[in-house]
Amino acid sequence: MEHIAITGLYASLLTLLYFVLSIRIIKLRWRDKVPLGIGESKDLHKAVRIHANFSEYTPLVLVLMLIMEITGASTLMLHSIGGGFFIGRVLHAIGITKTAKTSWMRFVGMLSTFLVMLIAAGYLLGYFIGSQL
Repeated sequence: MEHIAITGLYASLLTLLYFVLSIRIIKLRWRDKVPLGIGESKDLHKAVRIHANFSEYTPLVLVLMLIMEITGASTLMLHSIGGGFFIGRVLHAIGITKTAKTSWMRFVGMLSTFLVMLIAAGYLLGYFIGSQL
């Protein structure tokens, strides 16, 4: 189906990022000898939170993108949503890895995540309202 190629692209990129985040956790578990949970490892705690945060937002954004693509959103809109979300998730991961405190990368990562979600929700609400008229 050509109708979902752009969502497929970002689903693939986000899957690769998910894989990288998962491998980081595995390496830290081996390094710190923590088979389950986070133990006393601060690095593992940060890595697990980065992975969990990614896992919490990514499915919803991909569903929103998929519906947008099926309903005819422009290529520019879809790449803006997908690219903004992907870059935001990378910045968020780097920002938390460097410090548990607020950093510009963590801030921009979450801001881009929220903006993407609001724009997608707004687009789909507009589509729904327009289809009811």
